[in-house]
Amino acid sequence: MLDTTLTRPAPIPAATSTSVAARCVGVLLSPWSRLSLLVVLLAGAALGMLVFEPQRFLADGWPSQLRGATAAVVFAAAYGLCTVLFVPRPLLNLAAGALLGARFGLGAAVAGTVLGAALSFGLGRLLGQDALRPLLRGRWLRAADGQLSEHGFRSMLVIRLFPGVPFIAANYCAAVSRMGWFPFVLATALGCVPNTAAYVIAGARAESPTSPGFLIATGFIVVTALFGTVVAWRKRHRLRTR
Repeated sequence: MLDTTLTRPAPIPAATSTSVAARCVGVLLSPWSRLSLLVVLLAGAALGMLVFEPQRFLADGWPSQLRGATAAVVFAAAYGLCTVLFVPRPLLNLAAGALLGARFGLGAAVAGTVLGAALSFGLGRLLGQDALRPLLRGRWLRAADGQLSEHGFRSMLVIRLFPGVPFIAANYCAAVSRMGWFPFVLATALGCVPNTAAYVIAGARAESPTSPGFLIATGFIVVTALFGTVVAWRKRHRLRTR
C-alpha cells in the first residue's frame, strides 16, 4: 500500500531566520541605503517645489483670521518646512514681512530659519554623513570639511551673516562635517538675523518703495550680497593654495 501521509517540511532553524533578518536590517540601515533614502527625499522635495509651489500657500492661501503671535507660530512652522522643500528664503522672508509686518514677521522668519536648518542638518547627519565622509578626498573638500569641523561656529556665523553659499547647501555641508549641533544652531540663529530683518522690512514696506525703511533694507541686502561674494571668492582662493 502507498503511504498517504504528508511529509512536512523541516522547520527552519531559529538561528538561520534571525541571521537573515539581521542581514536585511543591516542592509537597510547601511550608510549607502540611508544616503539613497536622503537622495530620494531631496529629489521629491525639489520636484514638489516645482510642481506645487508651496510658497504660494503662504501668500495666496494664508487665512485672514490668523493674526499676531498665533499667526507667527504657524508661519514659522510652515517656513521651516518650506526651506527643507527648497523654497528660497528671500521669498519666505518677503512674505513674512508682507503678511505679518516687521515685528512678528522677523520673529517668525528667524524661528522658521532655525527650524528649517535644524531639520536639514538632522537629515544630513542621520542619512548622509556616514556614506559621504569617506568621499571627502579632494583638496577643496578636505579643506572645507576641516574649516567646518574645527571652526564650526565661526565659519557658519560668517556664512549666515554674509550669504554666499545657498542656505540648503550650507546645512548639508555642515551635517557631513563634524560640526556639533549646538554651534550650528546657535550660529544660524545669530547670523541669520541681520539679513533676514532686511528682507522682512523690505516685504513690510513693499507698498511704499520710496520710504526710508524700504530703501535702507534694500541697500543692506545689496551690500551684504556683494560682501558675501567677495568673502566666498577669497575663501576659494585660500582653499586652492592649501
